[in-house]
Amino acid sequence: MTKQYEPLLQEAGAPGSRRCRCCGAALRATFVDLGMSPLCESYVSADHLAEVEPFYPLHAFVCHECFLVQLDQFVSAEAIFSEYAYFSSYADSWVEHARRYAMAMIERFSLSGSSLVVEVASNDGYLLQHFLAAGVPVLGIEPAGNVAEAALAKGIRTQIDFFGPEVARQLAASGQRADLLAANNVLAQVPDLNGFVEGLKIALADQGVLTIEFPHLQQLVEQNQFDTIYHEHFSYFSFATATRLLAGHGLRVFDVEELPTHGGSLRLYACHAEDHGKPTAPAVEELLGREEQAGYTSLDAYRGFTEQVQRTKREILKFLIAAREAGQSVAGYGAPGKGNTLLNYCGVRTDLLAYTVDRNPYKQGKFLPGTRIPIFSPEKIAETKPDYLLILPWNFGEEIMEQCAYIGEWGGKFVVPIPTLAVFDASP
Repeated sequence: MTKQYEPLLQEAGAPGSRRCRCCGAALRATFVDLGMSPLCESYVSADHLAEVEPFYPLHAFVCHECFLVQLDQFVSAEAIFSEYAYFSSYADSWVEHARRYAMAMIERFSLSGSSLVVEVASNDGYLLQHFLAAGVPVLGIEPAGNVAEAALAKGIRTQIDFFGPEVARQLAASGQRADLLAANNVLAQVPDLNGFVEGLKIALADQGVLTIEFPHLQQLVEQNQFDTIYHEHFSYFSFATATRLLAGHGLRVFDVEELPTHGGSLRLYACHAEDHGKPTAPAVEELLGREEQAGYTSLDAYRGFTEQVQRTKREILKFLIAAREAGQSVAGYGAPGKGNTLLNYCGVRTDLLAYTVDRNPYKQGKFLPGTRIPIFSPEKIAETKPDYLLILPWNFGEEIMEQCAYIGEWGGKFVVPIPTLAVFDASP
């Protein structure tokens, strides 16, 4: 059933009345305005197609003080994440990324059967399963009950709850402070940043390590990843901004890794500021310096993004219209949040994209929010033999092209829309 979301009581207000959720400064500078869009994970069932669907402004601002890129909050996190359509385990390469992370953390920090690994926003157990298999005790904290059930079915101890200071205090009071605390790809989805990070501080053991992964804002800008902006992601971080946020709550970043995931991500390693046993790696100052040189600690790097995005929209529409005029068919692969931002911003409907497919049974049989494009299982591709397959989760492009190489049997080709539209031959 489609959820009816109630707007928050507090209004965004006129320009100048908005406040940065990190430092509290007034927000005056636009990063990019993507128009009106529905919530990107609010998939529509067939029996609700005739109902009104709420759209909200998808207007991103950048703070001139701390340079956090952020959206207004129109819907509560509870309304969005209490039931969720994203299951991490349906992306094979992402599960493998989690496995490598687990093995690296066990080795680097000597985790054992006497350690405790806690993951915030643990989803379906895609990550904690690897620690559990290695004999390291785990606890997942996941707000979406439907997703948490999948983790529980794997035997992964999971608490269905929204993480924050109160949950963190409960963990600490019960002797469950984390030796390794993972907050991977969740920081962007937290409206109360300061409360969330305060909770991380409380839940971390005295000598514990906190790791945080998030898409790197510099990659979003330079690789034109505007489709990763959607209402479920409230904030977008540079390394400098994330480091400042953690430092404000007594957490020190002592190392950082640059990762290829999600189009380019960062993995921060942090500890308590009073923990002097973890020296700061050279990579920290090196990346801070690189961001400053590229203009991310001023408004310079954020200018011009809007024109870049508008140019991409024109390229995508030009391709889809030309294919249609030539009598060629285009189908989509994937029903990710980023795809819904892209399709709604570009105004694409079923006249240009007949359908899309997704491996996640939760999405199959439903329709994309806003565009109402139908979602089928991947078997639909072989049935209809489209001329082009538009890969919406481009961050898994190589994996998808390998899985769907069979489209080359009828001359099908792949289309990847980001950073610029590119067409690839399939190798059957």
